[in-house]
Formats: sequence, structure tokens, C-alpha cells
Amino acid sequence: MKKVVISVALMLGLGMTQARGQEIRGGMKADANLSNFILTDMDGMKSKVGFGATIGGYTKFEFGDYFALQPEILLHFKTSKMEEKSSGAETDFQYFGMEIPVYAVGQMSLGNGKGFVGAGPYVGLGFDARYKGVGGADDLKLYKEYGGEKSAMQRWDFGAGAMLGYEFSNRLQIIATYKIGFVDALNAGKDNASMLNQTVSLGLGFRF
Repeated sequence: MKKVVISVALMLGLGMTQARGQEIRGGMKADANLSNFILTDMDGMKSKVGFGATIGGYTKFEFGDYFALQPEILLHFKTSKMEEKSSGAETDFQYFGMEIPVYAVGQMSLGNGKGFVGAGPYVGLGFDARYKGVGGADDLKLYKEYGGEKSAMQRWDFGAGAMLGYEFSNRLQIIATYKIGFVDALNAGKDNASMLNQTVSLGLGFRF
């Protein structure tokens, strides 16, 4: 994971170096998200989507009229439910963390505004994650070690994302994104199963 962080940092540095003499823009964005986990070798469990929110900012290095590099720093809150198929019993999953995506963006004028599409990698770090039973019972901190055992989940994530958006003439943006993680979220039990994070979001942005 350290190599992943270094790679993303190098990409950011490369973008800044190449952007000298180019147009640099910045902005803020906020969205509502739907997230859950893609489960492997967990036949008795089902991951159901839950609502969350994301807020953050971005810097956009524009290389001409049609291409840009856009790194972002985002804070997000995500929720989902884990359901036991046999009994239907559910527990709530809650997650708070940050992500740094870096998008290669293609853009073009459409009407009075500008359409854009982007894709690229992201690295994520979890600050807090927990299971909550009905009524808040059985509150389990998933990054915490209990009794000297491994934590249920690990904090790092790395994956890829894609976005599609439109910027109006007043610089207000509407943006849809999809992200999927490539790193198993499990820590304990990761040799026998896997949980990959996925998120769909829709929100607004504003370019300064």
C-alpha cells in the first residue's frame, strides 16, 4: 500500500510539473452516494446498499481545450447493510474516511456549457468503520484489535473510478461517479473471503 500512495503522489507531482504555463482551476464538490461491498466466498451473506455523503475539493490542470488532469481530496461517510440470508438478520455498516482520486479528463463544449468525462485511480484511507446492530447493540469497531486478534477490516483501499458531468455557463456542475476498490477490505479472514468496496454517487460541483 505504501507503493500505491507513492505512485499517486508521483502522479500529482507530475501533473503539477506539466501544468506550468497551463491553466489551473479549482473547485468544490458535494454529493450523495450509494455504496456496498462485492462479496466473494461469503455465500451466507448479502451486502445491501446504503446512503451516504461526500464533500471535498479539486484542482484541475487544463492542457488545451480538450484534456485535463484533475486530482481531488474527498471526505466521505458511507453506509450499507450486511444481511444473513438464512435468517434475514441485518447489521448496519458505517464508514468514515477520505479518498484521493486522480482523473484524466476529456472535455468539450456542449450548448452554453461544457461536458466532461474522466477516469483514473484512487487511493483511500478509512478513519473509522463499525457494525451496529438493531438499536445500536453490538457496536463493533472494525479497525480495532480485540483480545490481541487482528482487526476485522483494514484501513487502506485502492481502486479505479469514472465520472461523467456537465458544467453550466455559471460554472455550476452536475457530476455522476462510480468507484470500485481492488483491495480486500477484510483483515481477519481475508485468506478465506473478500469484500471489495463499490460506490455510485451523484452531486454538484462549482468551479472557482
